[in-house]
Amino acid sequence: MQDKISVFKQHVREVASNPDFVHHKWFVKWHLEIVEKIAAELRELHPEADRDLVEVMVWLHDYGKILDFDDKYGKTLTAGRQKLTELGFAPEFVDQAIDYIETLDKKLEIDLREAPIEVQIVASADGCSHMVGPFLEIFWHEATDKTFTNKTFEELMELGRKKIDKDWNHKIVLPEAREAFEARYKFHREQSGELPIKFL
Repeated sequence: MQDKISVFKQHVREVASNPDFVHHKWFVKWHLEIVEKIAAELRELHPEADRDLVEVMVWLHDYGKILDFDDKYGKTLTAGRQKLTELGFAPEFVDQAIDYIETLDKKLEIDLREAPIEVQIVASADGCSHMVGPFLEIFWHEATDKTFTNKTFEELMELGRKKIDKDWNHKIVLPEAREAFEARYKFHREQSGELPIKFL
């Protein structure tokens, strides 16, 4: 199994380095590898979670975005299924990975605290990763969608605040992750314009 996972991870690294992907210069190092590290730490706290499934989900969850930014959810499910099958993962494993990613993508429709533990781990790790390193700054800098162009600093700050709030309220569901990242969340809210009444 680890051999297949290693091949899949290498494949994702390669497609993520394609210059056609807007975030190709940094996405693996400053997002996927950080999600993987956080997910591994959370998995240690939840030994009931399927280690292989969590690892594959980490490298699968943004696969569609890498291949086709405009059809990121659909591509993850179709191209992701095709690639995992092509690499020889068992059909039941592929079905479960795709099903769990589809559940994760419904974060605004369902309460992920009720989802399988593997979904909770990857969702929490993904949300937390956005508060680590330069993720948000680079993400907004490179955003090419018309939603982000010609925005004032204040408007971009509000978009950042909305993204962090979405992560905090819908993705970061494990109590351990929330406890560990609460200070970072508050800090990012402050960076997005929510200043404290007093600084000292």
